[in-house]
Order: sequence, then structure tokens, then C-alpha cells
Amino acid sequence: MKTYGIPALGRDVSSVVLGLMRIAKMEDGEIAALVRGALGSGVNVLDHADIYGGERHRCEARFGEAVALSPGEREQIVIQSKVGIRKGYFDFSASHIVSTVDESLAALRTDYLDVLLLHRPDTLVEPEEVAAAFDALHAAGKVRHFGVSNHTPGQIELLKTAVRQPLVVNQVQLSLAHAPMFAQGVAANMAGLEQSVSRDNGLLDYSRINKMTLQAWSPFQAGFFDGVFVGDRERFPALNAVLDELAETHGVTPSGIAVAWITRHPANIQVVLGTTKPERVGEAAAGSDVELSREEWYRLFTAAGHTLP
Repeated sequence: MKTYGIPALGRDVSSVVLGLMRIAKMEDGEIAALVRGALGSGVNVLDHADIYGGERHRCEARFGEAVALSPGEREQIVIQSKVGIRKGYFDFSASHIVSTVDESLAALRTDYLDVLLLHRPDTLVEPEEVAAAFDALHAAGKVRHFGVSNHTPGQIELLKTAVRQPLVVNQVQLSLAHAPMFAQGVAANMAGLEQSVSRDNGLLDYSRINKMTLQAWSPFQAGFFDGVFVGDRERFPALNAVLDELAETHGVTPSGIAVAWITRHPANIQVVLGTTKPERVGEAAAGSDVELSREEWYRLFTAAGHTLP
């Protein structure tokens, strides 16, 4: 398993993150096997959110009920959760952030979160409210580090006008078939080309300059929950042909190559899996160890339908 050093966290983290948004209806033994299998594959980051599971804190509670971590194990694992999405609106008020973290800690059966992320940008955000919440949570030892999800550079800079803690993570959608973060920069300043339109205001470069770790959610999705591209030979025949070829060359699965494509990037992007199967975590872990050549990386890029000018 490839690992990355994140100085702000003071530790190395796995390039693959286990997302736990689909465990609400799993049995205790299945959840434990998934988590233990991931840990055995080298994963040391577990991803939650207060809204996962169909009702507030449902997946967090299922994790807390099913997985008993010793104090030593807990210190070796990064547990992160997210806050800010409510039914029908977003809420970055200090009271909501603080109360939600308290509820998450109780559900997860842990004393602290390693990382708390603001889930979706709240256009009504008041940075001073966020700062007050973060200060209170940090001072109480309930959250050690902070970050965001799906935020642009401008939105991050706005938060930083009041927030004192470093914002260490930004979790965003990214896959071979959904890669505007990469594709726009490659084809910048080309009039009339849809790919040239910036959708995130230079987030990739901003993150690298500011040493902010990106996490890729939906790494196998073709679009916004538009179906998985791996194995879809009707919509993505050229891409799957290259995935199959490189999988055979490197001795991993096509899904492993899709992971390798993300982890090959020098931005050191983590891949957030949403699987419920331990073997799929193993495939991703093996893929993260594959070091694609530049030629292989760009072959996949163009096979996915992105333009190289």
C-alpha cells in the first residue's frame, strides 16, 4: 500500500481510504470483517459523515456497534467525519457543527475525531461561526484536525479569514471518467472546447501549493452517480480495453489500475472507496502500489475521452 506523509497530521496515511457510507444494513460481523480486512491491507484512514445511512449518524452508529478498537488500535487509525448537510439545506453554524460532532463521537464510540470535514459549501457561511466551532472542538480535544469537502480555492480562502487551524484535507469527486480537475488544466485557454472550462477555479494547483491533501470520492463513477465505468464496455469500450491491458501488464485488476491512475499523480491524492467487500479493498491497495509511466497515464486519460491538444 502506497502511503503519503501529511506533516499537518504528523503521520503517514494510506493512499486508499475506506469510506463507510454503505454499512447501515450490514450485520456486525460483516462490518467488522470489512474494517479488519481494510486494516490488514494497509488502510489506516476511515471515512464517515453524519448523514450516511439514511438517518443521522446511522452508519457511524453501526461502526461503533460492530467494531471494537483497542486504545492502541485507535491511535493508529485516522477516523474522519463530515458535517454541514441537513435535510433541505446546508448549515455551518457553530451550534450545529459542535452538536453534530458530539453526536458523531457518541455514535462512533470514540473520544475524538482525527479530522472533521465541512461536507458541502454553505453559501450562507459566516467564517467566524466556523472558527468558533473549530476552536471549541479543538480546545476540548474532540477534533484534532480540520478540512473541507467539495470546496473551491475561494471558499477555502474565505474560511481562512477567521479559521486559525490548518485546513488539511479537501475531499472532491474524481475518477478517470470524471476528471475536470486534471482535464481543464491540460487544455487551458482553448476557446470552444468544453474541457477548457474551469469548474473548480484551479483547485489542483491550489491544493499542491498549499499542501492540502485531496481525497477522491467516487473513484470508479463515470459522473455524478452515473454508473461505474470499469467493466462498462458499452459506454467506455476504449477505456476498458486499456484498463484490461494495463491490468494484465501490472498484475492487478482493472479497478486497481483505475486507483493507480489517481495515486500516480504527484499531488498525492487519496482514493476513497465505498465498497462493502474486503477483497475490493485489497484490489485497490494493490493498485495503489502500481507506478504507471507517463505514457500509460496519458493513454488512460485519452481513452477516457479527455482531449490532449
